[in-house]
Amino acid sequence: MKAFKIIYLVALFLFFSCKKENSNSNSVNTTSIEKKEVVKPQGQASFEDEVSDPNVLQKAKSIVDFSTLVTAIEAAGVQDAIVNAGPLTIFAPLNTAFEKLPANTVEDLLKPANKSKLAFVLKNHVAPANFPLEQLKKEAKKGRKLYMASGNYMQVENKEGKIYVDGVEVIQTVKVSNGWIHVIDQVLVP
Repeated sequence: MKAFKIIYLVALFLFFSCKKENSNSNSVNTTSIEKKEVVKPQGQASFEDEVSDPNVLQKAKSIVDFSTLVTAIEAAGVQDAIVNAGPLTIFAPLNTAFEKLPANTVEDLLKPANKSKLAFVLKNHVAPANFPLEQLKKEAKKGRKLYMASGNYMQVENKEGKIYVDGVEVIQTVKVSNGWIHVIDQVLVP
């Protein structure tokens, strides 16, 4: 019986000491932890799909020569618009195209205060239609202009077998899941 009382007292001691330790550790933890709200990106551009063919934005992100364009797309907040199902035709300026702009133009456009202006410039590079290179050649032959998402129209021309849009040569064409990327080396300033 004496052994039972000793075990009982030890058990009570352990129980209360553990309970006291847990309550102390809880109060320490709650005062030292700051509550931070985790904001997850939303919209189509935040969806990751490694199985399907890349869309315009995914392809642009994978090519170093489009890093300025990707930065501009994200700064303007138009990434969801260019990853939609399409079809879209994007005339994508290389980094060297942005470097040809007057000094500080890109830096100025990337400022939050100029978000809508930057979005308008980028929309001037997007035709909300399916224009593979062969279709651009047909449009040039017919003397047609392309309607751009900015509301402007761009002249398509075929000069010596090369396609030009608003006087800017299409250097290369890349098929993406939601349309076409036509690589250019100038920014199509509206």
